[in-house]
Amino acid sequence: MEKPDVQFKRQTSPHGSLVALSTMKDEGPYVVEWVAHHLAVGFTEVMVYTNDCSDGTDALLKRLEAMDIGVHHRENVIPEGMKPHPSMLKLAADEDLIVNSDWLLVLDADEFMTINHPSHTLDGLVADLNAMNASAMVLTWRIFGSSGVRDWSRVPITDQFTRAAPEFWNKGWGTKTMLKFDPKYLRLGMHRPIIKSQHKETDYPDSVLWVNGSGRPLEEWFKFRGWRSIRRTVGYDWAQINHYAIKSMDAYSLRKFRGNANLKKDKYNSDYWSLQDRNEVEDLNIARHHDRRAAIMAGLLRDDEVRRLHEAAHDRAEARLAEYQASPEYQAYVANLVAASDVPISQVVAKPPKARDPEAVKAVQTKLEQRRNEKPKEDRRTPPPPGWGSAFASPYVSGSADLSADIPLEVVENQTLKVPLDPRVFTAASMEVLKAGKFERRHARNIAGFVNGCTRLLDLDCGIGFVALRAKAAVPELQVTIHEERPSLLVLSRRIAGLSLPDQAGIQWSRATLNPDAMWTGLNKLLADTKPEVIRISGPLLPGGAFTSENLNGVRRLLVPFLDPSELAAARAKLAPALAALGFTEDSSGEPNGSLYLRRE
Repeated sequence: MEKPDVQFKRQTSPHGSLVALSTMKDEGPYVVEWVAHHLAVGFTEVMVYTNDCSDGTDALLKRLEAMDIGVHHRENVIPEGMKPHPSMLKLAADEDLIVNSDWLLVLDADEFMTINHPSHTLDGLVADLNAMNASAMVLTWRIFGSSGVRDWSRVPITDQFTRAAPEFWNKGWGTKTMLKFDPKYLRLGMHRPIIKSQHKETDYPDSVLWVNGSGRPLEEWFKFRGWRSIRRTVGYDWAQINHYAIKSMDAYSLRKFRGNANLKKDKYNSDYWSLQDRNEVEDLNIARHHDRRAAIMAGLLRDDEVRRLHEAAHDRAEARLAEYQASPEYQAYVANLVAASDVPISQVVAKPPKARDPEAVKAVQTKLEQRRNEKPKEDRRTPPPPGWGSAFASPYVSGSADLSADIPLEVVENQTLKVPLDPRVFTAASMEVLKAGKFERRHARNIAGFVNGCTRLLDLDCGIGFVALRAKAAVPELQVTIHEERPSLLVLSRRIAGLSLPDQAGIQWSRATLNPDAMWTGLNKLLADTKPEVIRISGPLLPGGAFTSENLNGVRRLLVPFLDPSELAAARAKLAPALAALGFTEDSSGEPNGSLYLRRE
């Protein structure tokens, strides 16, 4: 075969051989992008096994191999009774390229590694992994949906599909592992390496460091079992795996009758679509690799044979699709997918993990407990990532989200208020609280008593203003001002009011900046404009010095809600002395009802 002259040359790394390993079947339209992307990220070698291809995937990989750019093709000769993935892993474990690799990532054709590490390069990431003497990095999926795309397109996957599930949606927390492969101790797995049985009870497990996608050490149990992240182990700060399992409706329908490399029965149904078609948030992290990937891809496609095979794969897919679209089965199938797209993320049901032998699990847990108890207490558990802290953590996703996209949302009732379960606003933990009807339950139940006899309430830094809206529902004549500086929370607050309160007269929303300078000009203006009789400080605690006899003119009551007694003590120490000088005293009825309650009347 003639060796083509191409612009892209085989790349090297100061960290040695960095290998991406995969197995494919009929992935012809996507091969060039997948290879180009992983070369662009920084892998020095790409090895792909194929089996039973009918669309030229194998021929395309062979041509790329001939270009001497670091691509290697192998036939996946599958023994009778074995599935494609296990067969590939067994064969690859005997390959010199794999055995001699310095770092190895096993992933599928619909998975693209994205580097979030500050260097934005695989070399930079590996440098830090080597510096901390890590031997494995467990990367968590980000589930990418269809982005509302129905029709087949030749536009690259990573350009077409930019909407994904929220980071903290745990049904999408499958993992892939980049590792230093040592065949003496490890067997390869599609999601994570397996420590060989004869080494599980030796010093080996304690001698190696596995980290998550943020570079934080993983708990010991993950070395022995599991392939999904949990709240204490998930992390995306350094790297993630973009998982494009469905792509467009047309692409998905082709999968329906193509089969898949892992031979999963009836995988491409509407239930799987609703699980994978998650478009709640935009994730453009992979765009940082776009220019280099596009340049490499263009260089590869300048080769006549690569371009011919690439275009032929698209032509074949489009011809098969046209044939399928003419059938009544296609129309019914797509109708089911459209309905599945309308399933809110809070109602998605994922199949439970395959049942394991309870005795075997118990034995592993016992051994892990023994190992854990031998370590210092502070080293025994990985702290949760932000958003999964104590029960008193913020119920909201950090920052202000873009809520302009129209996504399906379940609406649940809490304290007579109807609340959309929007994962762009609420953390996963708070969505569970909302589904149970317990969101801010204590404070919402008690607010009517605190405002009794008053006509105007100002709730400062109050998120979606849930308690203030509950006060309005309980006392319709009450004038309510909901203050919050994050626009997305005010947008959702207005939606809740629209769903829950027939008459919204007497409700106003404010994004006023409180200006915590020496003069507190923003706070002073807000108080002057709203003339509250009751002030509720829901967010960061304001110092007593922020309040004066002038800006508290007409204010009769001041509330500071708390969840933990330590919060009450802090609020009391910070506010009570200064407000006492202005005539406020603490009402003891506040504490058992969840608030520091200061009043003057």
